[in-house]
Amino acid sequence: MIFCILLSGCGGGMKAPGTAPFEPRQFPIGTSVPVMIQDPQEQTEYALLHYWDAFTDTSKIYPSDSTMINGVRIDEVGEMVRQYIELIESQLPLDKAKECVVHIFNKAENFQKRDTSCGMLEYIAERIEKCLYDPNSPYRNEDLFLPFVQSMLSSGRLPEEMNASYSYIERMCSMNMTGTPAAEFTFTDLNGRKHSLYGIKAEYTLLFFSNPGCEACANIISVLKQDELISSLVASGKLAVVNIYIDLELDKWRGYASSYPSSWHSGYDQDYKIRTDVIYNVRAIPSLYLLDKDKKVLLKDAPEDRVFKYLRAIN
Repeated sequence: MIFCILLSGCGGGMKAPGTAPFEPRQFPIGTSVPVMIQDPQEQTEYALLHYWDAFTDTSKIYPSDSTMINGVRIDEVGEMVRQYIELIESQLPLDKAKECVVHIFNKAENFQKRDTSCGMLEYIAERIEKCLYDPNSPYRNEDLFLPFVQSMLSSGRLPEEMNASYSYIERMCSMNMTGTPAAEFTFTDLNGRKHSLYGIKAEYTLLFFSNPGCEACANIISVLKQDELISSLVASGKLAVVNIYIDLELDKWRGYASSYPSSWHSGYDQDYKIRTDVIYNVRAIPSLYLLDKDKKVLLKDAPEDRVFKYLRAIN
């Protein structure tokens, strides 16, 4: 994990010898929503923006050690990070969710300036990375992780030797962000014909990076073929599936490619631009992008359940 060096380097505030053991407290959530905020969505936005305020309040600082942060068990803090990411992803528009990610960084950093040995920022950063950047996380979201990485880079808290790694992650997360045009590329089909992403015309395009024999890919293929709502989008031409192989074992791909639906646009990246992170950051297979009719990104490397939910909601 990219934050593990910072985390392991934090000493943590240990209790002085002879002091009574501290009984961990429950995680304190947020602050009350002001009564003048009446709109339900604005209430949600306020509550989530200030979700961490009570925990990071420096008016009273609680013990921190290897088992707790500011008086709360470390595993409970980790679970609250997970729940928080789930909430802001599901309840807020992207711009507001980004504000929340920056806010939690600022609150944790300010608290750590007050209690330098607590390890709060390092632990929260490690858990946010696990949720938002682990390629196997059901909450992964590079659009949300990017402002956190940028905050870390601009904070001056990183060891000099880690700046290059963080700058690389920043560049990878900046590729094909939601709301921006997806990078153009060409691919070659089973018959040796070349096609381009932007040459595929449809109201929606599902960009599917897959491998033969990949079990997770097979599960996605099964849903795309058997789900009535999604398969009807493909049959009507409203949804185009662009299924791309980016690895080197072309004989293996050719032996499998004929099993893909003929209505799909299946091919391989003959220039290896995608494999080498030149235009897409494909960190794990499978990887799914959903694009609109102008090839702007609607969902970036999104978990499959999120993609399926979006597709089923299309009229």
